[in-house]
Amino acid sequence: MTLRAISLASLAVLATSSAFAVPAGSWSVGVGAAYVDPQSDASPLAGGDLQATVDEDVKPSLTLEYFPMNNVGVEVLAAWPFEHDINLDGQYAGKTKHLPPTVSVNYHFDGLNSRIKPFVGVGVNYTTFWGERLYAVPDASLELDDSVGVAGNVGVDFKLNATDALRLNARYIDLKTDATMTVNGQSTNLGEVDISPWVYGVSYVKSF
Repeated sequence: MTLRAISLASLAVLATSSAFAVPAGSWSVGVGAAYVDPQSDASPLAGGDLQATVDEDVKPSLTLEYFPMNNVGVEVLAAWPFEHDINLDGQYAGKTKHLPPTVSVNYHFDGLNSRIKPFVGVGVNYTTFWGERLYAVPDASLELDDSVGVAGNVGVDFKLNATDALRLNARYIDLKTDATMTVNGQSTNLGEVDISPWVYGVSYVKSF
């Protein structure tokens, strides 16, 4: 193959790749649902006397992504507040609500297929808890500290047309929180609860 042929072939590949790129200055909005699946391993509390687990939940989700460069997007994930049952030693003991906004930087691959665009990302998650209830201990209240952790993101967009896509993705969030129980004004640090969930999402994405 001559140098001219190699150069022409390289230019053709670059042109094809560029045609499939998400252009800088673009925006996308995604509306769908997120399923939060906390890790199944129990967290030892109260010096190992109790084993805590947190149940899963699913709620509507919203993403907003801006592309400062070709294929590189800065994404904000929001959702309706999640509500989880708390189990101690396998028995229902209480519940909590939380909101886990996440900011990620995603890279969307060009590939050689205009219909399928995988992406990967990494970011930071901030989770705030409220509405904690502890029914297992009479006259007790429960407090879960807010959490900051790293989040990873992987997914794929199935393009429906030039501006619309169906998105499937999965996130792993490093989410740990300290639990404090208060009874008759006396507070006890129960220890760290490791929730660290996988968050599975499906959404309709509109690009602008």
